[in-house]
Amino acid sequence: QVQLVESGGGLVQAGGSLRLSCAASGSTFGDYAMGWFRQAPGKEREFVAAIAWSGGSTPYADSVKGRFTISRDNAKKMVYLQMNRLKPDDTAVYYCAQAGRVWYMGLRPDDYKYWGQGTQVTVSS
Repeated sequence: QVQLVESGGGLVQAGGSLRLSCAASGSTFGDYAMGWFRQAPGKEREFVAAIAWSGGSTPYADSVKGRFTISRDNAKKMVYLQMNRLKPDDTAVYYCAQAGRVWYMGLRPDDYKYWGQGTQVTVSS
């Protein structure tokens, strides 16, 4: 069973930065793509960024491209999301997720099997 635990959320002013972390359990972490999603009140969960099992591919949502950076450390079983130049529209609960299949990276929530509990990010104007 895989467990994912996010941390690093909080309240920040517009233009500020936060770094989210996701700690994963499981012996085959390095075989799976990882993703970050977010969900704002009254909205559907949406894709933010993903990273391939090797870290060689990192797609981003257009809304965060150039401001957010996803990375991973397979030895530590960690995934990170560096968020810069934050905007009020970035306010949401952010979730870390592990892909449902080895060596496969998707951009939809249905492509991911395991989810963390989420961490709140609030950006004030």
